[in-house]
Amino acid sequence: MERFLCIHGHFYQPPRENPWLESIEIQDSAFPYHDWNERITAECYAPNTASRNLDRDGRIMGIISNYARISFNFGPTLLSWMEKYSFETYRAILASDRQSIAWRSGHGAALAQVYNHVIMPLATLRDKQTQVRWGIRDFEHRFQRFPEGMWLAETAVDTETLEVLAGEGIRFTILAAHQARLERKIGADSWNDVSGSRIDPSRAYICRLPSGRSIVLFFYDGPISQAVAFEKLLSSGEQFAARLMSGFTRQRKHSQLVHIATDGETYGHHHHFGEMALGHALDHIEGNGLARLTNYGEYLELHPPIHEAQIVENSSWSCVHGIERWRSDCGCNSGGNGTWNQQWRKPLRDALNSLNVQLAACYEAGMAECLTDPWAARDEYIAVMLDRSEENVADFMRRHSRYPLDEEATSTMLRLLEMQRHALLMYTSCGWFFDELSGLETVQIIQYAARAIQLAEKFCAQGIEAAFLEQLAAAESNIPEHGNGADTYVKFVKPAMIDLIKVGAHYAVSSIFEDYGEETDIFCYRAFREDFLILHSGQMSLTVGRVFIRSAITREAERISFCTLYFGGHALNCGVRSYLGEEACQAMKQEVADAFNETDFVAIIRLMDTHFGMHNYSLRNLFRDEQRNVLKRIIAGTLQDFEDKFMLLYENSRSLMGFLRETDMPVPHRFISTAETALNLRLQKLFASGVIEIDTIRDIVSEINDWDIGVDNVALEFIVRRRVEAAMAALLDNPEDGQCIGEVLHLAESIAALPIGVNLWQAQNMYWDMLKSRTTGKQSRCEGENDLSGEGEAVRKLGHLLYFNVEAALAAKEGL
Repeated sequence: MERFLCIHGHFYQPPRENPWLESIEIQDSAFPYHDWNERITAECYAPNTASRNLDRDGRIMGIISNYARISFNFGPTLLSWMEKYSFETYRAILASDRQSIAWRSGHGAALAQVYNHVIMPLATLRDKQTQVRWGIRDFEHRFQRFPEGMWLAETAVDTETLEVLAGEGIRFTILAAHQARLERKIGADSWNDVSGSRIDPSRAYICRLPSGRSIVLFFYDGPISQAVAFEKLLSSGEQFAARLMSGFTRQRKHSQLVHIATDGETYGHHHHFGEMALGHALDHIEGNGLARLTNYGEYLELHPPIHEAQIVENSSWSCVHGIERWRSDCGCNSGGNGTWNQQWRKPLRDALNSLNVQLAACYEAGMAECLTDPWAARDEYIAVMLDRSEENVADFMRRHSRYPLDEEATSTMLRLLEMQRHALLMYTSCGWFFDELSGLETVQIIQYAARAIQLAEKFCAQGIEAAFLEQLAAAESNIPEHGNGADTYVKFVKPAMIDLIKVGAHYAVSSIFEDYGEETDIFCYRAFREDFLILHSGQMSLTVGRVFIRSAITREAERISFCTLYFGGHALNCGVRSYLGEEACQAMKQEVADAFNETDFVAIIRLMDTHFGMHNYSLRNLFRDEQRNVLKRIIAGTLQDFEDKFMLLYENSRSLMGFLRETDMPVPHRFISTAETALNLRLQKLFASGVIEIDTIRDIVSEINDWDIGVDNVALEFIVRRRVEAAMAALLDNPEDGQCIGEVLHLAESIAALPIGVNLWQAQNMYWDMLKSRTTGKQSRCEGENDLSGEGEAVRKLGHLLYFNVEAALAAKEGL
């Protein structure tokens, strides 16, 4: 019988956006990347768009997308981020689905996912429906087709969830083998007990539902999936392929489907170069005819289910206790903190459930007069989330409102809809998955709750926050200094909360350092400059003016007046308040300008106290990314002074250090530390400068080796990689430019002299694209030769330095 193979990757990151800014702020733990989404994209999501096919010497013979050959789903919130911040990767993922449709009998590799990864059995029916409808609509928007299947967060399932999926037209979902309870051949009288992972995972099963609907279930191979995730199976592509093939057995007489499911991040992030092992395994299996690669939609068309199954209610793939990991101290945790407990999970869940009930009542009351069907409007709000243009929002309001809405009423509707969006986001599963209440993921979902509370303030009964905190206080942290959930809220959530005044304060403080112009975007806000004066006196500066701030999300707006006095360095004082009228604003402006021109800075401070009271701000109040940029500017001069001194100290001491070593006297540690700083700086500056001398690199590396000092691998690698990628981009724009080819060649040769490895993934992709463009011209096609023409020898040499088997790569390109 025919053998089919399908590998499913669940690619997902929890939403990390600041709920008030709708953007991820800088995360230092992800260095040298801006944040963890960016880092994991570089390590996993992007590499899987261009997996390497290597020869026996480890040289690249071809590059192909893994996604087109497997089954996959991406979290909608992750794709939303990727569309904005890693568009080439995003575009390649969409293209891979189109390619799989061509390869797999019209069935795409991509599946949809419940919108923000909530544990579906723990959600209300209404929230289940919205999660599925948003997931479908987001998928249709991106992949331009209806999804055949949908991934459930943590594969958590109950019958009601399956009813919702089937009711929305979803054909199938994927579960773990231990989530099957009973099975039988269609038409048989009796059921077989297959609990405890005893179901045959090599076929599809139909699940008949109480409503009369049905849905197909695929139960993935658990042991092989576990081996991929936890047993280092990805250390070898051939080993991976062999383990996959072991899932087939001659004892089965039907066409078998061996399929596995793991976190997609396994392929590159959790396991370095895991995407290459995946690609090699797929090449090996397909190239040797060991099995037919497929996806679930294609297999279902070829082999409709002849067996049916029933599920274990309230079960999941990552909790042996069912779904208790997301509502109780069941014993499941991430490990490493043996003395901790997770008793905080239940009171957190209870507090959010109570809040959700209050928010639902508030939503219904607030929307009843204006909207024809508030909950249908919530289900369709995904259309606004995907396109917040003025025209699209107006169209949405026309379709759902009982009568034409003015700007204020539109803003009210948007605030209530956003309140509901955050009420759904606060149930993101990662908030309960890990060990500690004050952990990043849990604080994130509490921030979503706080944003929902803030949006509800004008519409709900008073005390909604107090009631939430009272329940949250029952959740105890494992870290004594963090107290309980209410303490965590005050310590980590309250300081993050933002209103329009704080956005105005950010504008006012940063206006000292930024020339914003008449209009500018500040994350999800738009600032319109209405009046602005800037004065300078030596290191000191003064800005005073008026700005109109408007939320691009809720349309809330406020006119704000401000005054900022900058003393130089990091000393700054800023006053901000709601605009009190033209006369008061102009009087304040004139008074502080006169005082500044008279260098009476004490008077300015007194005037700011008079006009702004306690509404004082400083550099501490800047949003994190802009704060980091401003501080980098402030310290740039001082940092340069430090660097120059270290370089000079080393140059002046190098001869003495050598003499000390010759006389067998230990070189003092301060000397060695100075050498380490200076030599690392020289290497970094060399690759950041215009001209790179290979002999100079070798000299510096020799000195580093002589003194046995460390290299700042992360910082240097990042600088070198970006320099190479920029040069390759220039070459792609001017492929016949000998100077561009020469520069890239020189850089590639320089890398060989470095004591570190450099990630050449993007540069190799660019070379692959260049190779394609050079081998698809009319002359090449007519002559049937791999003629690189012009600078051909230099291109071959570059390919060799970038670890290509150039001749094999050219042959592979001809075959595409």
